[in-house]
Amino acid sequence: MASLGIPGNTIEILQKYHFNFQKKFGQNFLIDTSVLERIISAADISEEDCVLEIGPGIGTMTQYLAESAREVIAVEIDKNLIPILGETLAAYNNVTVINDDILKVDIEALVEKHNGGRPIKVVANLPYYITTPIIMGLFESKVPLESITIMVQKEVADRMQVGPGTKDYGALSLAVQYYAHPEIVANVPPNCFMPRPNVGSAVIRLTRHKEKPVDVKDAEFMFALIRASFNQRRKTLVNGLLHGGLGLTKEEILDALIQMGEKETVRGETFTLEKFALLSNILKK
Repeated sequence: MASLGIPGNTIEILQKYHFNFQKKFGQNFLIDTSVLERIISAADISEEDCVLEIGPGIGTMTQYLAESAREVIAVEIDKNLIPILGETLAAYNNVTVINDDILKVDIEALVEKHNGGRPIKVVANLPYYITTPIIMGLFESKVPLESITIMVQKEVADRMQVGPGTKDYGALSLAVQYYAHPEIVANVPPNCFMPRPNVGSAVIRLTRHKEKPVDVKDAEFMFALIRASFNQRRKTLVNGLLHGGLGLTKEEILDALIQMGEKETVRGETFTLEKFALLSNILKK
């Protein structure tokens, strides 16, 4: 099968099947072989690996994954793409295509069936609106994961890897960094896609931590604190937590900050993950 990373081949198959891009699925297909090669090398795929690909589209990256991995499970929500995938992946006997919404799939059962419950690698070219629910869903689930290598909007990739005090730092940065080590491996301009998106993209690799980077008694409570403190960015941490629906009193919050040696005027965006973990543990007592 001719490589779909070459624009002419992509156009040909789309015309053959009279395919129309669906805005609701945020479809942008990669048409740059060098970017595809970067993704495969960043994801570090070997012939022992079982890979879960989210949103294979017409199978552009799936072909590359199938060449490198032992097995690929590709989950595609758009039923109009299933016959196209049947053709573009016909040469590979190590690919299973599932027509479903990834947020509704029992990924744990898939990993058990296809990889004996051993950690998988996830690779995806994700639409902007669904990036966070998919990533957080994967991390918070019991799915055994080694890494997630994804193409996302550049601004989202930046947000995942920045530290305290920067304008992009927020709940997403902390959530990702609690579960994984983020590293941007490539910046991808709009002209590498069809149709061309309005913004730049980036490939980011999230390598799952073997051990959590902080010791927190109740991670769910910590993330509730984090969300509350970033809800109103220009407010102090105390105000954010008071109005965050957490049932905390001002005295409790101030007392916790005193124990931490922090001023009551401190803002949430200056707190590291370690500080949020400590605050969470003190307030949980």
